[in-house]
Amino acid sequence: MPALRTALFMLLVGLWTVPFGILVTLALVCPLPFRYRIIAIWRAGFMAFCRYLLGLRYRVIGRENMPLEPAIVLSKHQSAWETVGLQEVFPPLVFVMKRELLRVPFFGWGLAALKMISIDRGEAKEALKQVFDQGSERLAAGYWVVIFPEGTRVEPGLTSRYKPGGAHLAVRSGHKVVPVAHDAGEFWRKSSFAITPGLITVSIGPAIDPAGKTAARINALASAWIEAEMRRISPHRYGGPADAVPD
Repeated sequence: MPALRTALFMLLVGLWTVPFGILVTLALVCPLPFRYRIIAIWRAGFMAFCRYLLGLRYRVIGRENMPLEPAIVLSKHQSAWETVGLQEVFPPLVFVMKRELLRVPFFGWGLAALKMISIDRGEAKEALKQVFDQGSERLAAGYWVVIFPEGTRVEPGLTSRYKPGGAHLAVRSGHKVVPVAHDAGEFWRKSSFAITPGLITVSIGPAIDPAGKTAARINALASAWIEAEMRRISPHRYGGPADAVPD
């Protein structure tokens, strides 16, 4: 049954995406906030499919940790769910994403229309410059910036190296970093087609002020909080405590 529900979900999401990809592309002549309102309708449909067709719901803890001003979100990346779900949790935002996604018909058109920060992961130096320049621009315009510091989806219970691009952006822009842990990969696995029902936990950590901190320190604080929180919300996936934050 999960596989059948997943197949139907993928079909409906595809059909739902086509008209919105066209509509938001036509809306390029309109202000960016108007385009975001169009995608908010698409997102509501996507999340409704998740809830009522897949039985996939979510809860958020730590909302009080969200600063009032735009910030840089450093989030765990386990599934496709958080690329949409985090848009419901946080104010208007942009993702740092791989450029290849822009080539996906309809879906990629929407990403381009929303001015996501698309990077070529094969050109590390140029990609970092894009994150700095475009990230600072989006933050100054009032949009949050979401970065997956591990760079790609990581299976539950595993950890990849946290890249410091988001921390460097914080130092350069002066905007705070908000660490986020979640267990979406428990239900929407990278290695499995079938999406299973369940309750996703999204946990928002205390904001990290970049003032007086190096990028290395910010990255260490964010990664330590995320990995410790992952062990709290998914204890069955980990064999021991996370590494301590260096002094």
